[in-house]
Amino acid sequence: MNLIRRPRRNRQSAVIRDMVQETRLSVTDFILPIFITEGQNVRSEVVSMPGIHRYSLDLLLEEIQECVDLGVKSFDLFPNLSDAKKDKYATESYNPDGLYLQAIRTIKNRFPDVVIMTDVAMDPYSSDGHDGIVEDGKILNDATLDVLGKMALAQAQAGATIVGPSDMMDGRVGYIRQVLDEGGFHDVAIMSYAAKYASAFYGPFRDALNSAPKFGDKKTYQMNPANSREALIEAQLDYEEGADFLMVKPALAYLDIIKLLNDNFHLPIAAYNVSGEYAMIKAAAQNGWLDGERAMMESLMAIKRAGANVILTYFAKEAARLL
Repeated sequence: MNLIRRPRRNRQSAVIRDMVQETRLSVTDFILPIFITEGQNVRSEVVSMPGIHRYSLDLLLEEIQECVDLGVKSFDLFPNLSDAKKDKYATESYNPDGLYLQAIRTIKNRFPDVVIMTDVAMDPYSSDGHDGIVEDGKILNDATLDVLGKMALAQAQAGATIVGPSDMMDGRVGYIRQVLDEGGFHDVAIMSYAAKYASAFYGPFRDALNSAPKFGDKKTYQMNPANSREALIEAQLDYEEGADFLMVKPALAYLDIIKLLNDNFHLPIAAYNVSGEYAMIKAAAQNGWLDGERAMMESLMAIKRAGANVILTYFAKEAARLL
């Protein structure tokens, strides 16, 4: 056959395949979400997330050291709190003596060069399990912003590098930016959960934090999975309000949204490879249905290829070993 173009020529050896590879993963792409819990010497596995644990502060420092040694130096913290610490207005979220703020201070004192990202949302601290203040079964948008502002400011004071408003309240990025700037924290970045969908893939995360809503669902504030143009609206608002990163959550079922934001905004795009995406691969691998390592790396590569500059993933430590 007289074929001028033979694409297989560029696949004929591992050296050539590596030479022409278009997308590359790096350990520096990753942020590792970590669950923290009360107590001492506590390391409890999340049953629905094999290999992922909740750590008390003493053992958390050991885990972070292991990650730093592997090159993973960015972490997103999430608190597992007892119901006794939760109330309608999430006041524990800005308690300077609380677990979360104490964890930020302790980590930054031990590891001053790591990046600590925080979660700005009421649900881990709320007796209602929602991301906003609840009145008569409705989520109050504007009243919630005051709580989010107090939370973000307290996290910045504790040493947070990046705050991550995950609540999806309208106007929260601009409100938090104003609060941080007025507090003198001009250098604290905001990673906006710009396109956070009302997804079925969050279940294991809610197991990890015991933070499921006590009633109803989150569809009045998280996005409809059927919508893509709406993601552009949300991202544009967050961009105009001062976001430093735009995030898409979840990742694997929303690769088109990652590409959409990457094509339309000149900001770093993040993607959250969520708990359910992690759990599916782990469960299938444990049952021998697929090669877990290959599926993990292929999934992360797909997220990067779609346009994510930053990947929040529970695979970060495991992938770092392979990279």
